[in-house]
Amino acid sequence: MTDTALASLYDYPPDRTWVIANFVSSVDGAVSVDGRSAGLGSAADRQVYLLGRELADVVLVGATTVLVEGYRGARRDRPLPIAVVTSRGSLTPDLPLFTDTAVPPIVITTEAADVPDLPADVIIAGETEVDLEVAVDALAARGLHKINLEGGPRLFGSMVAEGLVDALNLTVAPVLAVGDSARIAHGAVVPPVDLALASVLRADDVLLLRYQRRNSS
Repeated sequence: MTDTALASLYDYPPDRTWVIANFVSSVDGAVSVDGRSAGLGSAADRQVYLLGRELADVVLVGATTVLVEGYRGARRDRPLPIAVVTSRGSLTPDLPLFTDTAVPPIVITTEAADVPDLPADVIIAGETEVDLEVAVDALAARGLHKINLEGGPRLFGSMVAEGLVDALNLTVAPVLAVGDSARIAHGAVVPPVDLALASVLRADDVLLLRYQRRNSS
């Protein structure tokens, strides 16, 4: 498949706010190996991951994922803001997220959080817990309608519970990881969300699946 055809397949719909989650999982459902998702990666997964960033207006990610995966700021060839969700102010200004970036990140937090003075656009979305609907609306108000959700499992689970995820790009890595890794979504029990399979791509033994929530349009 050409780069143009791949971009057309994975692109966002126009004229509305749309959240696409991007995850990689082992065949037996592990979201990481040795604590990091990089252990499940492949060239095909990397291509879709980078494409997701190229197509998006903003990356949305939880603070724990930022710390564990060593997130840096926006790529210098295309400034893409990184929006980080933290209910408890676990970010510090010396992180590469803030020191190695082309544009200031966005920090989405609460009134109760002890947030240090960060070089970021700070959004207050809730009193003690982040109200994710308020967060998404705040991003949209900044013109950031194409939201690329990169994790982690707890943030993804909370977004699903709030009905805020429109689509999922899931790479299935051809490994059995076993261990005690989390699932791609974790959190409160919610009614199952019905998905429609939008596309299937194969790269050697790796499957690249794209699902869309049936009531999204």
